[in-house]
Amino acid sequence: MIKPMSSPLEPTTKLLRFCLVLSGFTGALGVVSLALSAHASASGLLTTAAQMLLFHAPLFLGIGLLSQIRKVPLLPFVAICLTCGLLLFCGDLFSRVVSGQKLFPMSAPLGGILVIISWAGLALNALRVMPK
Repeated sequence: MIKPMSSPLEPTTKLLRFCLVLSGFTGALGVVSLALSAHASASGLLTTAAQMLLFHAPLFLGIGLLSQIRKVPLLPFVAICLTCGLLLFCGDLFSRVVSGQKLFPMSAPLGGILVIISWAGLALNALRVMPK
C-alpha cells in the first residue's frame, strides 16, 4: 500500500500559498505579454519577457508543492531569488518596450544572474531534502 506523503489535515505552508499566487500571476502576465507581442509590438523584447515568465511559472508551482510535502531549508531563498530575478529581468524588458529606457543600468543582467542562482539553489536543495 502506498503511504501518503502528507496528511490531508496538514496545514498549508505559507510558501505554498506564496508560490501559487506567484505562479498564477507569472503565467497570466506571460500569456498577456505574449499576446501583446504578437499583435502590438515589433520588438522581440516583449516575446523574451513573456517566454521567461511562462517558463518559470511552473517552477513556482513546483517549489510550493515541494515545500508542502518535504522539508527543504533553502526553498524560500530560491523562491525569493527567482521572484527578484524575474522582476528585474522582465521589468527591464517591459520598461524598454513601454518607455524606451532601461529600468536601471545592468538590471536585466542582474535579474538573469538571480534566475540562474535560483536554479542552482534548487539543484543544491536536492542535497538537503528531508521528510516532514
